[in-house]
Amino acid sequence: MTTTPLHVVLGAGPAGTAVVAELRRRGLRTRHVSRSTIDGVDPAVETVVADVSDPESAVAATAGASVIYHAVNVPYHRQVAEMPVIADAVVGAAAHHDATLVVLDTLYPYGTADGDHITEDTPFAATSQKGRMRADLDRRYLAEHARGRIRVSLGRSADFFGPGVWSSTLGAGFFPQAIAGEPVVAFGDIELPHSYSHVPDVAAGLVTLGTDDRALGRVWHLPTVPAVSTAEIHRRVGALLGRQLEALVLDEPTPIGGFDEQFMAEYAEMFYQHRIPQNMVSTAFETTFGVAPTPLDQALSTTLGWFTDALTPAG
Repeated sequence: MTTTPLHVVLGAGPAGTAVVAELRRRGLRTRHVSRSTIDGVDPAVETVVADVSDPESAVAATAGASVIYHAVNVPYHRQVAEMPVIADAVVGAAAHHDATLVVLDTLYPYGTADGDHITEDTPFAATSQKGRMRADLDRRYLAEHARGRIRVSLGRSADFFGPGVWSSTLGAGFFPQAIAGEPVVAFGDIELPHSYSHVPDVAAGLVTLGTDDRALGRVWHLPTVPAVSTAEIHRRVGALLGRQLEALVLDEPTPIGGFDEQFMAEYAEMFYQHRIPQNMVSTAFETTFGVAPTPLDQALSTTLGWFTDALTPAG
């Protein structure tokens, strides 16, 4: 029987998949858990199909875990109802196995508080249902740590972009259109600074939280470059492609492309994020753990390359 620490990743979206890749890059024993079969997995990675919203299934799927990474998400219209249920089951599994729990988190709990300079000390000011739900969960995770039931650290990310990220404001409505020379979709005031986190940096940050006890018991902002405007992102991607991008800017949460009516109806309460500055500062993480985010132009170039390959007939 092996005594090598086991790292269990819950969720097979772009973040969970990137965490698995980072764990393997570091040579760590890895299990990947999802509600459905995971294709194209590294043979060295154990896979388990399980619904971790069920407490017994969560305990079984994480058997033997030293660290559990919670990167599970659900469709937008089900988040408020289902994410607390999943959180309860995952906390129970971590407690059962005496495993460290690393949670992937969002900026939602802050609401509109101090958008120019968001740090881990920025107060929770969410008024949206999803923001209040996330804030309540964060308080619950940290309370469970404080009373000694589990060991936990929370890794907070801004909007994703990067390899494998389709469902994002810098995802399927942006990179494929930019590559094809078509108008790219953007939301709100694109001249305001807005933070975007590169998924490989998110994954590397979460694994650092899972392998360094200095991370325990608090929220961390995962490495993210200082915010620039979305218009500046457009300019830089245009420069990489050798042509200026044309933007289709939505001032309201109107359905378009992959952002269907159901999604946009749910996203309406979060649309404020594109009407205010949103600069997430990750200095505490970078200083404590001695890392820096991928330079923006490098991250955009890597992402363009990934989408270009994915959009070819063989991709």
